[in-house]
Amino acid sequence: MREIRFMDTTLRDGHQCLWATRMTTAMMLPIAEKLDQAGFEIIDLMSGVQFDVAIRHLKENPWERIRLMRERTARTPLQANLRSKSVLSFDILPDDINALWIERLVANGIRSVRAFDALNDMDNIVDSLRLVKKLGARAVGAVVFSESPVHTDALYVAKTRELIERAGVDAIMLKDASGLLTLDRLRTLVPALKQVCGTIPLEFHSHALTGLAPLLYLEAARLGADQLHTCIAPLANGAAQPAVQTVARNLRAEGYEVNLDDALIADISTHFHQVAQQEGKPLGTPAEYDAFHYQHQIPGGMLSNMRAQLEQAGLGHKLQDVLTECVRVRAELGWPVMVTPFSQLVGAQAVLNIVQGERYRTIPDEVKKYALGYYGKLLASVEPDVLDRIVSGGSRKIALTPAPPEAGVPLLRRRYPRASDEERLLRYMYAGSQVDDMLAAGPTRTAYTFEKPLVRLVRELTRRRKYRHIYIERRDIRIDINPNG
Repeated sequence: MREIRFMDTTLRDGHQCLWATRMTTAMMLPIAEKLDQAGFEIIDLMSGVQFDVAIRHLKENPWERIRLMRERTARTPLQANLRSKSVLSFDILPDDINALWIERLVANGIRSVRAFDALNDMDNIVDSLRLVKKLGARAVGAVVFSESPVHTDALYVAKTRELIERAGVDAIMLKDASGLLTLDRLRTLVPALKQVCGTIPLEFHSHALTGLAPLLYLEAARLGADQLHTCIAPLANGAAQPAVQTVARNLRAEGYEVNLDDALIADISTHFHQVAQQEGKPLGTPAEYDAFHYQHQIPGGMLSNMRAQLEQAGLGHKLQDVLTECVRVRAELGWPVMVTPFSQLVGAQAVLNIVQGERYRTIPDEVKKYALGYYGKLLASVEPDVLDRIVSGGSRKIALTPAPPEAGVPLLRRRYPRASDEERLLRYMYAGSQVDDMLAAGPTRTAYTFEKPLVRLVRELTRRRKYRHIYIERRDIRIDINPNG
């Protein structure tokens, strides 16, 4: 039987979904060479979220992460992801900023670039994909799946054909970011996409939010998918992709050729088990089936944040009402796909509608921009009465017709004459001292050390203040900690 190829998403989506994107570069580097040799077709490494968390929370230079990983992965291409024309923001950015971003990604070692637009407005990504190909990198165009009256198989066939004809992509990705696909829908959609793709590879990407993804991956292979996106357990399942260990085993049992090195993958798995234990990070576990997920379609990470914020405000009991309101708001806004930034946009409006007791009393700026087409062409119209409330109740500073953004690179280079283009781009995205704070932290830490269990135990115990006396004895070691002397 034919070969099924794999993309590893552990270093991007795995920790984004399960560890709040808090995997440091030092946690990655010890297994980089093994990952390079394990047989994956692509290693997915960066998106806007990874840049953002590296700068604001980890105080690491994300460009340096790419370079350090590139040095250790000579065989397998590293991939970066583009969301519309937004780079790291929600707003559409100038074309020259987007172009410079792509140029610097490739210059720093990215050899595959995937672009998607949450509205499936291909005008927002075609030019970027053409530039990727011009620079000699692999260009992947994604169609973003959603379940609604407007997200039909015919729509996805048309959008796939548009990417192939206008951008000349090297591969098409079916992106099921919210884990919404079912077996029945997969069995009509994948054959339809394969027919229009012809010899162009079709990649399949889903999340295990409803527990169906491992079965969907097996069925996608049967239907002709060429590449599957998986994580290495323990950074798999739950809100992340299925575990490559399980998917590979299932495919081999059906006779498919899977050219992955199981021993190397096991070593990588052991490494991340140890990291999770030392850092107190969760392990990915299979999710239970949740039928309501197909109605509200809120991604797992956003759902946990929404629950926490409502509880913090003493409104935890309102969660079910908010989720039900999300269903209604999404329909009224023309069925946006529930991925960033539109899942946040729908969720914010739903929370306001429930908490304030009056629907559309307060209109976030992003909701008004969306309704007026600032982010791209809508697949369906906003309901007229809702649109009237959004336009009249939203900020007067938002023009009814969006103006194209002015060129940004010339001013950026004049403002920061001694900086590299990489640094200039970060300063364009981040106001205040965030880039300065990141640079002041010094070079990215590259070494990761596992503490001995006894050392870790003592360190954790000494952090706690509520104890009277700690006494540990082991063979020739005796530790006596008495805060009272």
